[in-house]
Amino acid sequence: MKFVALLRGVNVGGSRKVEMKRLKSLFESLRYRNVTTYVHSGNVMFESDVKRETLQNDIPKKLKKEFGFAVQALVKTKHEIKNIADAIPQRWKNDAEQKTDVAFLFPAIDSKNIVDALPVKKEFIDVRYVKGALIWNVRRTEYNKSRLNKIIGLKQYQYMTVRNVTTVRFLAGEKKTKT
Repeated sequence: MKFVALLRGVNVGGSRKVEMKRLKSLFESLRYRNVTTYVHSGNVMFESDVKRETLQNDIPKKLKKEFGFAVQALVKTKHEIKNIADAIPQRWKNDAEQKTDVAFLFPAIDSKNIVDALPVKKEFIDVRYVKGALIWNVRRTEYNKSRLNKIIGLKQYQYMTVRNVTTVRFLAGEKKTKT
């Protein structure tokens, strides 16, 4: 089965450094097949016959042993990533006018009720829940008004890992080349 491991909080602001080459080697040493990484935010695509629950438990342990610090990893099937990407309106992108991100949700908070917990001003941001993720789009001129940056203060934020729309579409197979 095809999987995507989304590492949370690596290579952010120069801390918790994880080299992608070393990360790929680690996954290959675990006998995962067709391992590829995408950008430096900790995205690993691979194939395995191991159950997702086992991967979800084992990967963080192996990462801690290899890199010396705890790394949360959310494991999704390629199919789940595709379903999330398909829920993003095609007109939503990252450009000079707008910002679109996907917050992948760990199982502990994966519920449509999470939208109501967000401290955002919904008149300035479009936030949608799809199983496994929150998707949002905000005009760049209204980013501060949206209060999107306030989600970092939520206790639920520790159970999210955020990727931009370009990365999500690539992981889903919609983009064939790195951008």
